[in-house]
Amino acid sequence: MIRILAVDDHEIMRQGIVQLLQGTPDLRVTGEAGTGEDALKQVAAGGYDLMLLDISLPDRNGLEILQELRRLKSLIPVLVLSMYPENQYAKRALRAGASGYVVKTNAFGELV
Repeated sequence: MIRILAVDDHEIMRQGIVQLLQGTPDLRVTGEAGTGEDALKQVAAGGYDLMLLDISLPDRNGLEILQELRRLKSLIPVLVLSMYPENQYAKRALRAGASGYVVKTNAFGELV
């Protein structure tokens, strides 16, 4: 089973991710965070195989969180899940250490 940390400042989005993935046998959202700082603390505590990370967070930009994870030598794969079009942020996210980039408008079909 792949244990997922869902990081998004909108609770309704996090709950949507949980509902979307609960029907997939090998995927489980086992943690949630609404801020970048909370996400970093949870990753440091361990227990996750993948992070779904929004770019727009109230305390820090998701790209900053990616850079911080890599600076801390965290190897957790990060899939950026954002409302911003790929042409605006995908390359920057991948350069910052993301494993992939999915636009929220396409997320339902692409995420799983």
